[in-house]
Amino acid sequence: MAITEKLSQGLKLLGFSGEKLNTLAEKMDKYIGEIILFNSAYNLTNTSDYDEIVVNHILDSLSAHSEIRELLKNPSSDVKIGDIGSGGGLPGIPLAAALPDLNFVLVERMDKRCAFLENCAAILGLKNVTVLKKEAEKVPAESFDLATFRAFRPLDEKMTKTLLNLTRKGGYLAAYKAKSSSIKTEMEGIKKIVPDYSVKKITVPFLTENSAEENRERNLVIIQKN
Repeated sequence: MAITEKLSQGLKLLGFSGEKLNTLAEKMDKYIGEIILFNSAYNLTNTSDYDEIVVNHILDSLSAHSEIRELLKNPSSDVKIGDIGSGGGLPGIPLAAALPDLNFVLVERMDKRCAFLENCAAILGLKNVTVLKKEAEKVPAESFDLATFRAFRPLDEKMTKTLLNLTRKGGYLAAYKAKSSSIKTEMEGIKKIVPDYSVKKITVPFLTENSAEENRERNLVIIQKN
């Protein structure tokens, strides 16, 4: 497939430039091709349109790359980021391609999706990616310095405890979320477990063009494990 202007321009707007932009665009183009090829069989995304995948999935996943980098300043070689409920590899695969010095573990419970993820990591040459076939509840405690997730069910007490259990002391949960008003309601329900958190507004290039108003806002909810 030909790399579209929307992909290259979107990556540029997210702060990528030069050879890194070109390399990342090539990898994401290959990745989108794999999604389109296997989408009908594996139900990976809600669309198979190239540019819709670019905006709603690739750029959306990469919109928090600088915030995640900031949380993991001066990482050691054994730092691990867990993409929980990875599905088709979002946000883990785009982030791993953008942050090659960090190690990513894609946690997914379905066999066929794990096979898809392993294939994508191989095709894209992502040596910093490991696929772990497990339910989140069965992942060993304190496996990750940072756990992230996107298109995951709302945080309730049970899931929050599971996610915090996966995270090392001093580590972070970084949850991709939409409207700030919904975040307040969601977090109010788990304030006994999470009394403190921060919300960072993130911007997804081109998201406003064809999205319903309620789907245009993006935020990253950050919780540090004490």
